[in-house]
Amino acid sequence: MRDLLLDRPVADLDWSVPDPAAAARRHAAALGGSVFTLDEERDHWRVVGPQGDHGEKRVTHDFVPSTADPVADLERRDLTINAIAARPDGSLLDPTGGVADLRAGVVRMTSRSALEADAVRPLRAVRFAGVLGFTLDDQTAATVSRTAARQLADASLRPASERVRDELIAIVNGPGGANALRLAADLGLLVTFLPELDATRGVVQGGLHHLDVFGHSVLALERLAANHPDATTDLRLATLLHDIGKPATAMPVVGKRVTFHGHAKVGSVLARRAMRRLRFGSHSVATVGDLVRLHMQPLPGDERAARRFVHRHRDALPDLLHLMIADREAARGRLASAAGRLRYQEAMGRVIAVLEETPPAAPLLSGHDVMRVLGLEPGPRVGEALDVVAEAVAVGDVRDVEDAERLLRSYADAQGWTAQDGLGRSRSRA
Repeated sequence: MRDLLLDRPVADLDWSVPDPAAAARRHAAALGGSVFTLDEERDHWRVVGPQGDHGEKRVTHDFVPSTADPVADLERRDLTINAIAARPDGSLLDPTGGVADLRAGVVRMTSRSALEADAVRPLRAVRFAGVLGFTLDDQTAATVSRTAARQLADASLRPASERVRDELIAIVNGPGGANALRLAADLGLLVTFLPELDATRGVVQGGLHHLDVFGHSVLALERLAANHPDATTDLRLATLLHDIGKPATAMPVVGKRVTFHGHAKVGSVLARRAMRRLRFGSHSVATVGDLVRLHMQPLPGDERAARRFVHRHRDALPDLLHLMIADREAARGRLASAAGRLRYQEAMGRVIAVLEETPPAAPLLSGHDVMRVLGLEPGPRVGEALDVVAEAVAVGDVRDVEDAERLLRSYADAQGWTAQDGLGRSRSRA
């Protein structure tokens, strides 16, 4: 009911009916959706409707048995705005004042015991406040803070990692995700589920930056969402986590600003660790880790460099560009300038122009060709040689097979790949 009353797109609906199984099957047939059991013992069923013709998200319908006391059932919900129901005649059942809180823009717990009944509910309260742009009322905020402190002290009190993951996904994809993260940090929740990001609070940067690392990171997420509303969850998480390596690499330099040499590499390791802890899939772990590792790559100053940049990072594009743009837009320190932003935009334009060209053609040489020309046995040097040729083709230095073979011989000589090192076999020098 919450989203209906707010005139927002509805993602899920709860139904309380005498026979959940029968109702769910009828509903699935009417929608053309799928139906399955959520909890066989408690007779809870779910129906997932089909995606709309224009890309609308699927709507989830949950069916549960009717209760003898629907008021008591609603009062056990976490928040007043989630404890509103509609009777069959369309009238509202609102025992905790949820409608008034919706009008006032307030997120309020139905009771302290209800909020503490489920370990993930404090995080849900923060998520709703941020995503809806509501205020978390004082008593609810105090309860969230107390619960966060207990969860930090005792890991057994924390929610399952999968449930935290789902809340984090909802936060970063929500319109007010950055606000939810700021609130989670202020109330002590962030350190319990994403300590790597919480550690960036208060880490001063200076230079291009006007905010500490945490403030910059959540602002970058905001800029990404504004510029690229269709950004994937992986890209949003990479943007949020792109600087988590800075606390470990901060190095004050006398008379200069703090430096963070190597923070992208360290941050990639930390991001992968955090993603695995929160039970993200291996593809997401790798994608986020790679984007964090690459986000400090220097942008090209000319077309040749742009071609090299695209060749080396094609698998991460265009997401890497979106992250880099958001990173730069969230930096407005004393060293930031209009001229610097213009140079950045021009470099981005060069990369985009190359990226929009026809994809690269088939390789000029195969691995067998490399082994024939250089007299190599199968091994890592073959792949290294192929990479050298592919990059030379990408930047325009090599245009045909003859060019490629000349480059191979020159590169092998420069690397000292001789038969005497035991890794090749004798070859004729052409």
